[in-house]
Amino acid sequence: MKTYLLGAIAGDMIGSPYESRRWRIKTTEFPLFQRFSRFTDDTVLTVATMDCLLHGGKDYAAFYKKYARKYPDAGFGKQFKGWMYADNSLPYNSWGNGSAMRVSPVGWAFGTLDETLAAARASAEVTHNHPEGIRGAEAVAACIFLARNGKTKDEMREYVENTFGYDLRRKCDEIRPTYRFDSSCQGSVPEAIICFLESRDYEECVRLAVSLGGDSDTLAAIGGGIAEAYYRGVPEGIGRETLHRLPDEFLEVIRAFSEKYESISGRFV
Repeated sequence: MKTYLLGAIAGDMIGSPYESRRWRIKTTEFPLFQRFSRFTDDTVLTVATMDCLLHGGKDYAAFYKKYARKYPDAGFGKQFKGWMYADNSLPYNSWGNGSAMRVSPVGWAFGTLDETLAAARASAEVTHNHPEGIRGAEAVAACIFLARNGKTKDEMREYVENTFGYDLRRKCDEIRPTYRFDSSCQGSVPEAIICFLESRDYEECVRLAVSLGGDSDTLAAIGGGIAEAYYRGVPEGIGRETLHRLPDEFLEVIRAFSEKYESISGRFV
């Protein structure tokens, strides 16, 4: 079986139908894929991050604008839309979770944690130069780096809590009853990491993320990206269904990125 890094992308696609207020759910019992399951801005910018890293990782802004302008209806936020069409590429001090939803490839691309954190910051600050926006991206990339290097969940939790100050001792059942849609890094990144920490496999992680009833596609993308690294892959059925719903140009980038980092990446299980 070929290697494909699809954790964040599959999570985005699985969570996409449940993002709207009308369809948000508070249960883990739901079909993983349905008629309205599609890729969103999370996937577009995750693939853009992959492509940028394949080309040296030097100009995230150019790659984000290129991909976003080609897929303008993928669900980008108002501030990002203004930025993607602007003549300049000045950041807009966002603390939104857009920096965290697109960062998963960074967690696979470097040999040290310091390099990973620096690249996560670079990918975030072209738009999300607020400290919270940077913190969210760094935390997610660090989790993926630690997971693929064999750290335990307790070690990951301790590192993230001590380094980024997130409270990861809560449980999904405690969060779910009062949790609402929150697109900030500080209001969604810790919750997504908790979904991973509480899960027993990739599928359970994304189910927990969607069940919180919030920004479901992004929660599942963030959690799914970490779960893929920790559980050493995405289940074959989920992977195949995800690949079938992506445009050919995305598949080419995903394939090239995955092959470049094949020695450290997960496989379908």
